[in-house]
Amino acid sequence: MSVAVPPYPTPLGMMKGKTVVVTAAAGTGIGFAVAKRAAEEGARLLISDFHERRLGEAADRIADEVGCERPATFVCDVTSEEAVQGLRDASIAALGSVDVLINNAGLGGEVDVVEMSDEQWSRVLDVTLTSLFRMTRAFLPVMYEARQGVMVNNASVLGWRAQKGQAHYAAAKAGVMAFTRCAALEAADHGVRINAVAPSLAMHPFLAKVTTEEALAKLVEKEAYGRPAEVWEVANVMLFLASDLSSYMTGEIVPVSSQRA
Repeated sequence: MSVAVPPYPTPLGMMKGKTVVVTAAAGTGIGFAVAKRAAEEGARLLISDFHERRLGEAADRIADEVGCERPATFVCDVTSEEAVQGLRDASIAALGSVDVLINNAGLGGEVDVVEMSDEQWSRVLDVTLTSLFRMTRAFLPVMYEARQGVMVNNASVLGWRAQKGQAHYAAAKAGVMAFTRCAALEAADHGVRINAVAPSLAMHPFLAKVTTEEALAKLVEKEAYGRPAEVWEVANVMLFLASDLSSYMTGEIVPVSSQRA
């Protein structure tokens, strides 16, 4: 038996006056959800993604559904240092400053270790972990100069917990957690906070496409509520970490999960 999905949140203005950059924000996943929620909470946005058409559609949807200014957009391959620097420069040009960076880019897949190729391993690590390093390295100097700023990273409970076929993804997400903690200590000296969320299971159409119904059913069985999270439920926690309400938190990994102990 599953617990019903709660009502969609009523905006409280918690990001009013903030400028927010979100990576991997096209489509229907967590990135789009947090971008939309940030707009609902009053933020000015730049959203980025590798897929140009879907990125434009996402910006149009946010403007239409929220009734806000259309977010600025920038097509970015987070595995390219040149593209990441371009995203930083475009963000400053469009927003004037960057108060919040939400690092959402990631890549999964299911393959056993003995069948995993070097390319499969390296690709997941590059998109999920090394891109986080590139983004952080590019944006931290901007925040250091301003003596303020927040970064929110997207990890996963697989950074703590084991699952067959997920060695590359779990290793990358564990790296996201460790990187978040270390970078946060460095950034604290400059008035910048860095935290991460660790979702368990958030349902969206892309996940449904790449995961069998049997596998999804087994994952849902682990959740105490008997259902996956809505992507906006994960976005809510990311926005809490991005907001002034979490002003004393840095270097923390916050689970967004109802998994049984």
